[in-house]
Amino acid sequence: MAEQPERETKDHERERDDRTGRSAAAQRMQRKTEWVEQQLRVAMERGEFDDLPGAGKPIKDLGAQHDPDWWIKRLIEREKITGVLPPALQLRKDDAELDARLDRHTAESEVRRELEEFNARVIKARYTPVDGPPLITMPRDVDAEVERWRERMRALREAARAERARPQQSPPKPSRTSWWRRNARR
Repeated sequence: MAEQPERETKDHERERDDRTGRSAAAQRMQRKTEWVEQQLRVAMERGEFDDLPGAGKPIKDLGAQHDPDWWIKRLIEREKITGVLPPALQLRKDDAELDARLDRHTAESEVRRELEEFNARVIKARYTPVDGPPLITMPRDVDAEVERWRERMRALREAARAERARPQQSPPKPSRTSWWRRNARR
């Protein structure tokens, strides 16, 4: 075992530069730093950093309080990821958007299917242990919602009929000017 510390000492001595006495690793790091600085200078002289996006603008969120989940929040925002809310909040959001989703359907059977799927999710969430905020969303009465959907569709059809029945006013036609008068104005 006495030979091993002696070998480490010899290896360590070899790592030192005879001329300066500095370690070889320190010299390599110094050379790397100089090389990187030189590459940056050359790139700046060539103009490779000109016209980069965001040039002259402050860096977004610089100096803001550190948030360890910043990357996931940006990913969700950039990729427009949905459905990552707790079930109770997702159901509230779906409940608020349900009428608009129903209005996109043209057949009563599709509306009924959408309502039944929504009610099934609400009932499933009611029997699932609460993880997050409490569930306050109630199932919807399918027949009452279908009747409300019919009323909205009827109102939309009547509005479209009234729009078609109204006389169409065309925009005033621009007066035609002959080509020689247009050229004379220049």
